[in-house]
Amino acid sequence: MPVHPSQALFSGEKPFPAIPSCEHFCGSEKLIGKALALQGELGPIFDITCDCEDGAPAGQEQAHAEMIVRVLNSPANQHRMAGARIHDHSHPHWKKDVDILVGGAGKVLAYITIPKCTSFDEAKEMIDYIQSVAKATGAGREIPTHILIETHGALRDVHRIAALPSIQVLDFGLMDFVSGHHGAIPASAMRSPGQFEHALLARAKAEVVAAALANGVVPAHNVCLDLKNTEVVKADAARARNDFGFLRMWSIYPAQIGAIVDAMKPDHSEVEDAANILLAAQAADWGPIQYQGELHDRATYRYFWELLQKAKVTGVKIPEAAGFAFFG
Repeated sequence: MPVHPSQALFSGEKPFPAIPSCEHFCGSEKLIGKALALQGELGPIFDITCDCEDGAPAGQEQAHAEMIVRVLNSPANQHRMAGARIHDHSHPHWKKDVDILVGGAGKVLAYITIPKCTSFDEAKEMIDYIQSVAKATGAGREIPTHILIETHGALRDVHRIAALPSIQVLDFGLMDFVSGHHGAIPASAMRSPGQFEHALLARAKAEVVAAALANGVVPAHNVCLDLKNTEVVKADAARARNDFGFLRMWSIYPAQIGAIVDAMKPDHSEVEDAANILLAAQAADWGPIQYQGELHDRATYRYFWELLQKAKVTGVKIPEAAGFAFFG
């Protein structure tokens, strides 16, 4: 019986999360419904984050969280690829957010995003509470958590935060990070090219990516403020991916989704090479092989397996033999 790469290559190790390269934010019930419909149409190539933080009208936090639970438990959530952003640690409703979301939709909630952490201790407290509620309410699993790095304190502690259990994604929050510099970073740096070239921002983005990848966590890039010019969005996503190593990016408008996925997905020729190499490796019981005159072993097999998984979640066509062998 052929051994699957997930068993052969990651025995005793934490596999890198195979999740979409686009995360679409929406707040109202109408916009969440539209996003779920689009996900149903395009397929599971992007995640949806239902926003309890900026999306919930003041004073209506409980009703908003309950609406998200109702929608996530409905047939509209066919792919079960929707999470939620809760309020930050300083907000009096953050624990109630968790109680409602995890208690009501813990079995289908893809992840919880935690904003505005100012320290490792805050992040740990919130993660511990999420998992305690999951256990107490019978969710039957650990809830993946995403942490927004958008404060000085979170950036200072980013490597410790990235090592916390259950963390799946580190998100870089550009707008709040710029605002936290009291005018030292100009507003022009909230968009390109400044967001990639200002020294303080380039340093912060590089630190977030380095911490994430060192701990088997996906680094996610901030939003593009241009809502409708897909070329601008695609250029930002490509630069985030190629110059800084981000493997995921936020969308805040439906037209941005396709541009982000296109910029971040693997090249088709690389996917073909990955498929051929992994099929040959499997036939050799995952020992070293030669492919097109080059030596490959477990080190490169891991790279190509992650690339093939990325192709799968971004909708890139995988050669039939590899699709059957590795994805059933």
